[in-house]
Amino acid sequence: MSRGPKAVAPDLSENEHAALQRLLRRHGTGQALAQRVRIILACAQPEATNLGVAAVLGVGRQTVALWRSRFAAHRLEGLVDAPRPGAPRSIGDEAVERVITLTLEEAPNNATHWSTRTMARRTGMSQTAVSRIWRAFGLRPHQAETFKLSSDPAFVEKVRDVVGLYLAPPDRALVLCVDEKPQIQAAQGTAPTFPLRPGQPERATHDDRRHGTLDLFAALDVKAGTVIGCCEQRHRSVEFRKFLEQVDSSVEPELEVHLVLDNLKTHKTQLVHDWLVRHPRVHLHFTPTSASWLNLVECWFAVLSRRRLQRSAFTSTADLEAAIQGYIAETNAHPKPFVWTKTADEVLANVARFCKQISNSDH
Repeated sequence: MSRGPKAVAPDLSENEHAALQRLLRRHGTGQALAQRVRIILACAQPEATNLGVAAVLGVGRQTVALWRSRFAAHRLEGLVDAPRPGAPRSIGDEAVERVITLTLEEAPNNATHWSTRTMARRTGMSQTAVSRIWRAFGLRPHQAETFKLSSDPAFVEKVRDVVGLYLAPPDRALVLCVDEKPQIQAAQGTAPTFPLRPGQPERATHDDRRHGTLDLFAALDVKAGTVIGCCEQRHRSVEFRKFLEQVDSSVEPELEVHLVLDNLKTHKTQLVHDWLVRHPRVHLHFTPTSASWLNLVECWFAVLSRRRLQRSAFTSTADLEAAIQGYIAETNAHPKPFVWTKTADEVLANVARFCKQISNSDH
C-alpha cells in the first residue's frame, strides 16, 4: 500500500550539482548541512525513494522527505536552517565585536584583566550578556597559564629518541619511565576534618602538623601501565643506584631495559656510571632539559597526588609509605597504560608553531 504521494526527483541543474559538491568538499561545512547535501544528491539518483535514501544514509524517512521538499520549494537556500521563533536579538554584532576587542586588546584601569562586572560597566551591558559572549568565543580573562621552553641544544634529538621509544619500542625490550617525587609530606591537620555532607563540602584546617618527608622513586612500564616503586629518606645517587638494582631484579633477565629519565645530577654520577657498566642491558635515555612533560611517569605522579595524597592525613612517614605502596599495588592490580599518541614530528611542529607565536608577540 502507498504511504503518500510519490516523491519527486530534485532535477538538479549542473550549477546546483556543482555547488552541492563544493559544499561537501569544503572543510568549513557543518555536519548538519553536509548531511542535507548528501540527502539531496542521493535523491537525485534515478528511482531513488525516501525509504531507500534513508536506509543508505542512516537517517529517518521523514528527514529525507523534509529536505527533499524544502529543496524542491527553495532550491539551495532551502538547505539552510529557517529562522527560529522567539524574541529578536537585543545585542547587535557591533556590540559583541566591541566586547571581544576590549577583552583582547585592552585592560581595565587598576586591574590586570577584565571581569564580567568591569566589562559590563564599561560597555553598558548586563553581566549575564558579557558572560554569554565570553563563553561563546571561548574567552577566559580570569585564567592564566605559564610555559617554559627548553634551551637544550640536543632538544630535537632527545625528543625523537624518547618519542621513538614510546611509539616503536625495541623488540625483546622493556621501556620504563623513571623519576623521583621528592619531599612528600607526612602531614595531618591540626583539627579533625569535617566530612562531606549534603550542601557542605569536606572541610579541613588550613594548617597542619608535619611528621617528616619521603622521596618516592618510581618506574612506569609504558606498555603495561604497572609501576615499580620504593620510598627513601633522601634522593641521592646512592638511593638511585639502589632503585636501579630493584628495577633490574624486577625485569626478566632476557629483556633489554630502556629507562627514560630527566637530567638530574644524581642520574649522571660516577657511582651510577659504574653500575651501568656492570649492567650493559640497561640503557638510559634523557629527556631534554625543562621538558618533564615527555616523561610519562609524571602523569602517574599527578594521579597519585590527586587521588591519594592531597586530602589524606598521615601521622608518620611509615603511614605515608604504606599509603603509597598500597596505591602502587592497586595500580599494578588494575593497570591502565598512559598511551603516547603524537609523533616526534608533530611534537616538534607544535613547539615550532608556539615559538613563532611568541616571537611575533609585541610583549
